Order: sequence, then structure tokens, then C-alpha cells
Amino acid sequence: MLVQSYSHGASTKPLIGETLGVNFDAAVKKWGERDALIVRHQNVRWSYLELQEKVNAFAAGLLNLGLEPGDRVGIWSPNNSEWVVVQYATAKAGLILVNINPAYRVAELEYAINKVGCKALILASSFKSSDYVAMVGELAPEISKSTPGNISCGRLPSLNTLIQIGGKTNDGYFDFGQIPGLASDKDFERLKVLSDELQFDDPINIQFTSGTTGFPKGATLTHFNVLNNGYFTGEGLKFTSSDKLCVPVPLYHCFGMVLSNVAALTHGAALVYPAEAFDPLTVLETVEAERCTALHGVPTMFIAELGHPNFKEFDLSSLRTGIMAGSPCPIEVMRRVVDEMHCKEMIIAYGMTETSPIITLTETDDPIEKQVTTVGRISPHVEVKIIDDTGCIVEPGKTGELLSRGYNVMQGYWDDPELTAESIDVAGWMHTGDLATMDEEGFCNIVGRVKDMVIRGGENIYPREIEEYLYRHEKISDVQVFGVPDEKFVEELCAWIILKPEETATEDDIREFCNGQIAHYKIPRYIRFVDAFPMTITGKVQKFAMRDTMIKELGINRMKTA
Repeated sequence: MLVQSYSHGASTKPLIGETLGVNFDAAVKKWGERDALIVRHQNVRWSYLELQEKVNAFAAGLLNLGLEPGDRVGIWSPNNSEWVVVQYATAKAGLILVNINPAYRVAELEYAINKVGCKALILASSFKSSDYVAMVGELAPEISKSTPGNISCGRLPSLNTLIQIGGKTNDGYFDFGQIPGLASDKDFERLKVLSDELQFDDPINIQFTSGTTGFPKGATLTHFNVLNNGYFTGEGLKFTSSDKLCVPVPLYHCFGMVLSNVAALTHGAALVYPAEAFDPLTVLETVEAERCTALHGVPTMFIAELGHPNFKEFDLSSLRTGIMAGSPCPIEVMRRVVDEMHCKEMIIAYGMTETSPIITLTETDDPIEKQVTTVGRISPHVEVKIIDDTGCIVEPGKTGELLSRGYNVMQGYWDDPELTAESIDVAGWMHTGDLATMDEEGFCNIVGRVKDMVIRGGENIYPREIEEYLYRHEKISDVQVFGVPDEKFVEELCAWIILKPEETATEDDIREFCNGQIAHYKIPRYIRFVDAFPMTITGKVQKFAMRDTMIKELGINRMKTA
């Protein structure tokens, strides 16, 4: 039993001292003929050998373009077969893949490219309402008069190569399908040499964190970070070459790129992409048609799948496991996933982009109560401690900030040593900004964000606790609780509630449900029934946007109540 809130993930399985490319080639030798990638919306079904062939050809083609190890290559695209080819091809060529959020607009794209100095950008023609080619053209009108690979534009000074996925290829662009054909025998030979020269501590990936204030920060991850985090996640899921993983989460995020792609391809499992972007019906259809054994998603995705009018019509009995992560997982939702979606070995995972991403996870044979009420114990080869405001480790059961240390911690924020030093202390601990508790067995529970904690009249309130209680209400499908400024109490609680289809309720109904069950000061003063929450593309709810909306609606003067 722990006497303080500190734990380390001791393991008999060693860390993998390889690059992502070397590891993938070893996987191909083991499982060459088995399915590696199934993309329903593109009618793609590739074996490990076929995927390797496409990866190697694309990597050699990138080298032919003059890209050198360490150069940054952006990818701006929804989920498709090209994405995973680029992920492994850039790793093999020693290039640093820069994941660009598919929801970014012009200013955000300009910032991302220039922040890390992207030399090449691989982009889809368009996605939903976003015309990517038009947005790039707005930033760099010089493209239309340039030849492919020789772009020179004032607002994007580092960029010289554009590669287009899908659609009619525009002037100044290479077509994605052209790149493998550019590769010469010399380029393939260079690729083999790089396999020996590249080191597993080399950076492989830059992911921009979606902060609520300031500019996005470029978390820089290595082969070692990404490969081991994916591998040990696959171990936790007990993946084998018989598994098929349905991936509705976006690939640009760690959840898709590491916990899905790398977790599966290190274990001989098949990746199944149901669509470009999340759609609950398509996910249900895909799981049934492909007999998927695993399903990933953030809680809002599982809520949408469970709440689909045709949910009961689908045979999901092939499902065994998967991950629910990305934001706090409501206990009642987890119970339904286990019972109604047949995911008896579903696990909860917790982490952040800066930790590659997993820090803790439940195990498939943990007691059901631990599976649905905690985020599990420490991942192998990782340390965790929970500290108070003075930096001291707290006793088990006490709330404090969760810190993580180990192979999983990023190299730092790209070209931002000051911000890096603010997040990673001199002892190597990554400060997550999450409030957590650890019990005597080492199971962790996330109770909120340091910045989300509401202080009402001197009482510390953790919105997560209230959300978990409200999820018990039979009419509530989803709920988010947050604080808004108040003259008397400094802050008051507000709850935004999404009701189940065809259900109705009043504010008084919700308050009555709370009366006598939770402390009076935890009962939300403001209650709003909504159809949806403002979200990031990864499914994370943006409480700051809800707070801003309520401040405007209530006519609250921020300065007066600060």
C-alpha cells in the first residue's frame, strides 16, 4: 500500500530502443500478409507488405525532392490512407512530421507553418467547409506562378514544396500519387542508409497543443516517445494479429497517431478507418461489417454511438476492447459501453500531448469499479506523483496536481525554451495542470483542471464531481459544469445539459434531483438545456467558450467580479 501519492511503472518488458521505421519493418517480417490498413471510405485494404511498399516509395520520393533529415513536413488532412503512409514515410526519411489541425483557418495555418519552419506541406484539397487549397492560396498567391517544388512566398518563407491529396492538382502542387514515381535507385539506397543512421532520440513529430489562451505550442516528440507509448498501449489492450481496431478519432492528434496507428502496427493488428471524420452511424456500420474487436473514442463519441436511433440494430458482439480517453470519462457512459457495446475489456487512458500521450491506464482485468471510476494506474516505465501548492507530495486520497516523468515526456516545445521550462521542471517532471487523487493501490482519478476548479464563497468545487452525479439522471445524455463570475460568491456554478432524445426537463427538475443528495453549494445556480457543446475537432469540450457565452448572456462585468 502506498504511503504517499507517488508511483512508478515497474515492468519486466524493456523499452524499445528502435526508430519507428525499424520497428515497422520488423512487424512486416512477422505479419506481412495480414491486413494492416482498411479504409472504408476509400475502398482500401492493404496488407503489411503492401503498406510497407507504399511507405518506402513515398519516403524515397520525399528524399528525391531534396528534403533532408530534420526538415519539417506539415500534414493538413482528415483521416485517410495517405495519412498513415506519410506518418511512417517521414519517420523513415528522418523528417519531422508536423500535425496541423484540420479545423485550422488561414491565420492558424500561417502561424503553424512559420513557427516550426515547414519546408513542405502535404494537404487534402478540402475538408467539410474548408477549402484548404484556397486558404493556402490566400497566404501565398505566388504559388499559381510557381513550379512544383520551387515555391517562394513572402508570408511562408520556409515553404518550397506543396503536395496535394485528392482533387484536380493545382498549379504549383505535386499530386500525392506523383511522389513515389520520383524516387530513384539512389533514393532507395539512401533510405537504407538512414535506417542505420537515424537515432531513436531524434525528433519525429510536432503536435500543436490546443490551449485556451495564447498561441498553440509545438510539443516535440521523438521516435522513442511515440513508439514506446504506442507499443505499451497495445500491450495494455492485449492486441494480437487477430485484432481489428476501428479508428474514428482524428489522426492528427496523439489519440489517432499513437494510440491507434502505432499501438496496432506494433502488434500485427489491422487499422480500420470508417470515414474522414467522426460519424456515429458510420462507426456502428464499420464495427459490424469488419467485425472489429476494438474501438477507440472520446466520451462524446461513445455517447453519440449509444444514443443513435438505430443503435440496437447493429451487431457489435465482435468488440472486446478499446480506449475511452481525451477528456474525463463519465462513469455511467463507461458502464453502458461495457454492457451494451460488449466491450468487457474496455480501458480508460489518461495523458496529454506532451507525454506522447499516455500516463495512466486501466487494465483489462481490473475490477469493474476501478475500470469505471478511475483512470487506472501508471503506465510501464513512467512515474507519477501528486503534489500540493508547495510542491510536496500529498498523502493517498488527497487532491493535488498530477506530474509525470519518464520516457514519455516530450523533448520540449519547439523553439520555446522558456515555455518548456515552465512545464518541465529541473527534475524532469511534466506538470500536467490536472487535479488528481491517487489511492493506496496507485489508482488515479482526475477531478478537474487546476484552472477549472471553481471557488464559490471560499469552497473549492470540482465540476467533475457534479457532472458524475448529474449523469445518473435518467433524462440526461451529457452535461458540463463550469464556473461563472459572481459579485457575492466570486464564482457560481453553471450546468449545460443535453437531454436524451425526446426527453424534456426543467431547471427545477434538475435542482430537485440534486436537493439532499449533494451539498447545497454544489447545486448549479444556472442551468441551460442545449443541443450541443462547443468542441475542438478531437472532441474536447471547450468550457471557456461556454463560460464566455454565459458571461454575455447574464451581462456579467468581468472586471467588476474579478
